[in-house]
Amino acid sequence: FCTPCLQECLKPKKPVCGVCRSTLTPGTRALDLEKQIETTETTCNGCNKKMFLSKMRSHAASCSKYQSYIMEGVKAVTKEPLHNTRYFPNRFTFPCPYCSEKNFDQEGLVEHCKALHSMDAKQVVCPICASMPWGDPNYRSANFMEHLQRRHRFSYDTFVVGDYDADEDDMMAQVLMRSLRDK
Repeated sequence: FCTPCLQECLKPKKPVCGVCRSTLTPGTRALDLEKQIETTETTCNGCNKKMFLSKMRSHAASCSKYQSYIMEGVKAVTKEPLHNTRYFPNRFTFPCPYCSEKNFDQEGLVEHCKALHSMDAKQVVCPICASMPWGDPNYRSANFMEHLQRRHRFSYDTFVVGDYDADEDDMMAQVLMRSLRDK
């Protein structure tokens, strides 16, 4: 993980791991992991220079061949931009589907609904899901509070690298090709 990704994982009131979603304890150092990073050798996929993992981030920032390698992968999995540039869904703030109060971030919407609407049985559309490319803006959840608890304990943006238009099958094929090529 890069620092910004880790910081996103630590933002919620109950921080979770970006891989396994187990609880994180901010401020506790993983000394065994640090030692492993400092003693594991790797090779740059751009220039083939050997180095320890602990040095890879600073090397990658200055290695033009590595940056070209990364851009190749990004181009291979990104769809053409949509021609209709007027519609970009807001995935940062959401209205409450019960009372229409606006501008909640995901965590704020969950807390608001738990505090004020926990007993409301009205079927509503989840504004978070409706903003996603795969979301159905007409689907009404039979139990919205349960849905919030199960589906929105973490932000999708923590785990998605910001490109909702990348084709998942193409990404997986690219990863498999690179893993075979890169050893």
